Amino acid sequence: MGLDPTHLFGDQIAASRIGARFSSMDTRALLALAIEHLYADRIALVSSFGADSAVLLHMVAQIDRSTPVIFVDTRQLFPETLAYRDQLVDMLKLTNLIEAAPDADQLAMEDPEGFLWSSDADKCCDIRKTQPLAKVLGRYEAWITGRKRFQASTRSALSFFEAEGERVKLNPLANWDAAQILAYLAKNSLPSHALVAKNYLSIGCLPCTSPVRPGEDARAGRWRGKGKAECGIHLGTLNAGDGI
Repeated sequence: MGLDPTHLFGDQIAASRIGARFSSMDTRALLALAIEHLYADRIALVSSFGADSAVLLHMVAQIDRSTPVIFVDTRQLFPETLAYRDQLVDMLKLTNLIEAAPDADQLAMEDPEGFLWSSDADKCCDIRKTQPLAKVLGRYEAWITGRKRFQASTRSALSFFEAEGERVKLNPLANWDAAQILAYLAKNSLPSHALVAKNYLSIGCLPCTSPVRPGEDARAGRWRGKGKAECGIHLGTLNAGDGI
């Protein structure tokens, strides 16, 4: 397409402009463009294997089953999430699952009892999720997320492409709504996360995730009562060791 991806995303303005250029492209075609052309062998999908994760995982599997899929295991996830991960990896025949996990020595020093979430949720997310993901993402020039505008007011202006320092973040489902997610899952006979039936619409760690009440944003059950809306991986440039 005559594009040099190394010069597309110097800043967020450039990312927004190129995102607008691709905004009318079919979601799967946009993913294929990124995986096979713009960032061939330099891009990864980061998946929580949560409520909506099967959509992107299915699309990526259709394009290239060997695409790196990074899964952050905080060591405080629901057993249902781990089972769902295994189910989807087997069903979709994904061949390159990469685990990002917190450093055992750091956990022993800073969260030996596993209760840091109750006193300092931001620090808990940092050492269990943000730092481990940053270390793994250091190998890649771009990454794919499953974020969507409908999930929360804090994501209502989400663009398809974002600049993250020298790395690119792609949000191919940014303009999808809940009905499209459900329709895609049904059309492709994809299983749901077991907790969705219990009204867990955004699923993170067990201690900090609760069911969503009628009329609430899909992410309202995350860190309820803590004045917190994001874990930290989308609040700045992910660089291992920066302590973000």
